[in-house]
Amino acid sequence: MQRRVLVGFLLGLCGVVVFGATLPMTRLSLDDLGPWFISFGRATIGGVLAVGVLAAIGRPRPLRGRILVDLLLATATLVFIFPLLMAVAIQTVPAAHGGVVLGLLPLTTALAAMLFAGERPGLPLVAASAVGAGLVAAFALRNGAADGLGAGDGLLVLSVIACSSGYAITGRLARSMGGWEVICYMLILALPVNLVGTLLSFPARPEAVALTSWAALAYLGVFSQFVGFFFWNTGLAMGGIAKVGQVQLLQTFVTVGLAWPVNGEVPDAETLAFAAAVVAVVAFAQRTGRPRPPAP
Repeated sequence: MQRRVLVGFLLGLCGVVVFGATLPMTRLSLDDLGPWFISFGRATIGGVLAVGVLAAIGRPRPLRGRILVDLLLATATLVFIFPLLMAVAIQTVPAAHGGVVLGLLPLTTALAAMLFAGERPGLPLVAASAVGAGLVAAFALRNGAADGLGAGDGLLVLSVIACSSGYAITGRLARSMGGWEVICYMLILALPVNLVGTLLSFPARPEAVALTSWAALAYLGVFSQFVGFFFWNTGLAMGGIAKVGQVQLLQTFVTVGLAWPVNGEVPDAETLAFAAAVVAVVAFAQRTGRPRPPAP
């Protein structure tokens, strides 16, 4: 594995560890907070941090043309659509279960890399993604609602499509601007809407909200919505969106592991077996050749 790809993989892994706690923390915050407030609130926290970072560094960048369009698309998918769909879905499915469904991300990210970033991942990489997606689908069918896939699973799949599209766009942006800049400008563009949404959905009795719920929301705003993207966007740009995207399969294992201490969801043998299987798929995907360069 080339050094640049290896560094991209390690940065992506750091991002995955941060993102792996997102579902457990979202479920924890839902004990006292509504999904709308969580979605707007986490993005508002991230937006305030982004303003502080850019103000401290003092490197304003003119936003116009293709960069502005890409930033708006990434903002719509990653700041609004994905968090909201996930917060609504996780009300009806366990965090560990949701974590395995989100294992679809590597396949959809590889496809999005072809559609939005001009990458041409090799057949072994696409095949590994498909195998991982098949394992995820099997898990969801075996553990969904009594009649098969439930509404929560459907919302999670839609959130996956939105998320992977956003990942591909931010990875493309990070080739020409810093990964930290990408997430900062996204959150700043979304800040006016998120501020209004936060105020409108603010809890009627904030003093009744448990400290653990506020702490979970703080994690989502500082790490899931902000710091994690510093690692993730840079990793995608350095190692290739499709290839580094395979690291997301490890997020399943992180989420399942954290759902135990955070949400009290003790994983059963079947969940652990599926998680181990998708981890094996990641190992195989990283042994494949580097994806061909983006089309000019």
